[in-house]
Amino acid sequence: MDKNITIKIGGVPEHFNLPWHLAIEDDAFAKAGIDLQWEDVPEGTGQMSRLLREEKLDVACILTDGIVKDIIAGNPSRILQVYVSSPLLWGVHAPGKIEADRTQQLQDAKIAISRYGSGSHLMSYLLAKRHGWDTDDIQFELINTLDGAIEALSSNKAQLFLWERYMTQPIVDQGIFKRLETIATPWPSFVIAATENCIREKEEALARMLSIINTYTADFKNIPSIDRTIASHYDLQVGDVQQWLLRTEFSDDQLWKSTVDTILEEFIAVGIIEKEVALQDLIYELPKLDEEE
Repeated sequence: MDKNITIKIGGVPEHFNLPWHLAIEDDAFAKAGIDLQWEDVPEGTGQMSRLLREEKLDVACILTDGIVKDIIAGNPSRILQVYVSSPLLWGVHAPGKIEADRTQQLQDAKIAISRYGSGSHLMSYLLAKRHGWDTDDIQFELINTLDGAIEALSSNKAQLFLWERYMTQPIVDQGIFKRLETIATPWPSFVIAATENCIREKEEALARMLSIINTYTADFKNIPSIDRTIASHYDLQVGDVQQWLLRTEFSDDQLWKSTVDTILEEFIAVGIIEKEVALQDLIYELPKLDEEE
């Protein structure tokens, strides 16, 4: 394989993606002839989907439901494997000073979302379904990032916001957000997806990249003091990180048909998509590397 094949990859600046940064710091990709260029995408899945479409990213570590929806909508990308198999635990947040203490009291609330097609957008429909709300009536406020959500809820531009429960814990602790409940995705949190052009041109490099990151995620929880490292790096409490480590499972599996069926069933039920899609239209099986490589 030619040396120094460039792969541009994006992901959210959150604890899930620390294994990538550890591998980059160790020159693990460079030693395999890959110039892995990481880009933080704080706006999340909707923005990453756009960057894949525009080929400003080759690869994204992205929410499962978001990329499935965008591939159905025409994104020329494919899912290479699951990255985090455990569900994502979403916190449902309201302004810290609001009198309401139950989500049901905020049926007419405007919901802050990072991007259309993002997890915060898609999970709003599942939240509405949980509480029997009419999904046609949901109003959204586009806020781009977590900082944008803080501004929107603090100024009453929006009254509800869904985001990963552990990343928002410091904001809840400060009284800026009030967490009303949590809602877990009924599917794996994150997958690794690549553009079809990248797959065509860099198939072997992608296989090497996956082999490396899967080695790092397999060992990640056993790194000494990893809880304190994550807490320090992402400004979280060690106790919260320990809870997150207990419930988070990394994976090197391919996406299962049963998982896709669940996502499609949920999305069709709330009107996000109108058609089924075959598993082979969503995934791509990279060739396995030879053992001696």
